[in-house]
Amino acid sequence: MSSTEREIIIIIDCGSQYTQLIARRVRELGVYSEIIPWDSSLEAVMAKKPSGLVISGGPGTVLEDDSPWVP
Repeated sequence: MSSTEREIIIIIDCGSQYTQLIARRVRELGVYSEIIPWDSSLEAVMAKKPSGLVISGGPGTVLEDDSPWVP
C-alpha cells in the first residue's frame, strides 16, 4: 500500500441497528470505514480495495427464505 492510499473497512449493512455504531468504532481506531447496502455488487465492493469486511446483520433470521444472502 502506498503512502497515498488508506486502509478501508467496508461495512455491509443488512439492516442492523448497530451498523452506524460499528462504523464509528472502526473510525475511532483510526481506520476509515464506509457503509454500503447489502445488495451492492461484488464489483462495487472490490473497486474500493477494502482491507476488510464487516457484515452487520439484520433483524431477521438467516433461516428465512427471503433473508439477504451473498451469491
